[in-house]
Amino acid sequence: MGRAKFITAEQAAEFVKDGDTVGVVGFRIQGCPEELIYALQQRYLKTGSPKGITTTHGASPSPGLGFDPEHPQGMNLLGAPGMEGCIIRDIGAHMGLNPLINAWITDNKIEGYCIPEGVMMHLYRAKAGNKPCVVTHVGLGTFADPRETGCQLNAKSTRKIVDLVEINGKEYLQYYTFPINVQFIRGTTADENGNISMEREGNILEHKVMAGACKASGGIVIAQVERVVKAGTMDPKSVVVPGIMVDYVVKCSDPQRFHRQCADDYYNPSLSGEMQFPMDSVPIAPLDERKVMCRRAALEMRPNIVGNLGMGVPETLGAVCAEENIADLMTLTVEPGPIGGVPGKVEAFGCAYNAEAYIDQPDMFDFYDGGGLDLAVLGLAEMDQYGNINVSKFGRDIAGAGGYINITTSAKTVVFCGAMMAKGLRVKIEDGKVVITQEGKVKKFVQNVAHKTFSGDYAKKTGQKILYVTERAVFEMREDGLTLTEVAPGIDYKTQVLPNIDFECKVAPDLKEMDARIFQEGPMGIRDEILAKG
Repeated sequence: MGRAKFITAEQAAEFVKDGDTVGVVGFRIQGCPEELIYALQQRYLKTGSPKGITTTHGASPSPGLGFDPEHPQGMNLLGAPGMEGCIIRDIGAHMGLNPLINAWITDNKIEGYCIPEGVMMHLYRAKAGNKPCVVTHVGLGTFADPRETGCQLNAKSTRKIVDLVEINGKEYLQYYTFPINVQFIRGTTADENGNISMEREGNILEHKVMAGACKASGGIVIAQVERVVKAGTMDPKSVVVPGIMVDYVVKCSDPQRFHRQCADDYYNPSLSGEMQFPMDSVPIAPLDERKVMCRRAALEMRPNIVGNLGMGVPETLGAVCAEENIADLMTLTVEPGPIGGVPGKVEAFGCAYNAEAYIDQPDMFDFYDGGGLDLAVLGLAEMDQYGNINVSKFGRDIAGAGGYINITTSAKTVVFCGAMMAKGLRVKIEDGKVVITQEGKVKKFVQNVAHKTFSGDYAKKTGQKILYVTERAVFEMREDGLTLTEVAPGIDYKTQVLPNIDFECKVAPDLKEMDARIFQEGPMGIRDEILAKG
């Protein structure tokens, strides 16, 4: 007889009391203990309990595309109709895939706090060791800085999450830990002693540190698993969360529904490291504005660098690297933990095909915060005259920062990629030129961003190389300000670039045309020149 107590999801939901803080693991739907969330939702709909809980998470533990408010999944289950009053506070890093809960934050019905994802991971780890805070440079000059909004997302959010402190004459941010009463985690296999392995998961994530934070708080850790084996039959080195940190285990009743590896697949062995698929099977990306931007970003590569790709436009860079046969020259990482291979796109974002190694998310952010990234290619949603970027909050839409702040704060070179205009922009690449067939209605280059996810001023102080790449032009952050440095063939910068900027932008005296190969069908053939950079 093993030590673990095996219960149903319905029984697990009973452990959450009014006013509790409930931790939920998941990067999108990857690693999300969805059956436990569903059971908690069903209990509330039937009984009106538990009331007034706080939810905490890193990324959005919900699938992305195809959101259906009538059939919510992941954490959106807790924001569905009839769930009003269940949640009073949400503390997370990324919440863009939880629109039902976000609506409550936007309408000032519940408190909402957004903390940089790496900081969230380190707060959980700090709490696991009963430490009161995390002190870090991450977040200085952004919305996390108390001189901006101090991580608060609305007027109802009045808790002090972070303070500005000085140590040896340097500024830092001091973020405070908090207790977790009930923690939902997930794994592939549990043995009779409650040891949890993750051999079929796409990532290791933060299961162990969140379990540790809950145990240090005197709370209850509940694990959802796909299968159960006899005690003593698991390889000890395969155990990710030891049984001494797990109170209860729930064997998933419907893995196809509640235990998907990612939203694209119930299970893909090339995402878990069980198998590798041929690199030549990566589809060639069509020659569109996304590919144009990612090709320009690829020109910043040099041999043996470590990089990170963000969501959105940068996801196409993996396909560009495969087509150019340069994937082996760069080790790509994704913040949830995969190292090497080709990062997944869209619903598989956060996973990697053919990864070389997997580490947990807190350790990955240690690597990032410590300056391990040579190159980061991330999205550009809104930018201003100071080089600041907003990808986290737009009016009523709350996305959150995710790992954006950690990554952009410490990478040696950052390339932001995004279309220059929004709302209706249509672009064609033909005859080696960019043709704007319909201009966008909304300018993305504004005087001041609405929410500061990246600080241009902080980047200048630290000496980072910062590029802003659009489908029609390239800009660089220089000492004297934002500067237009390259223009795409077919684009008149005086009529199609500068008038679409809401502030005075400098033009480099040596303004160049972007590399013509970027706008041609077929591989650019850049492998040898990247190798020559040494």
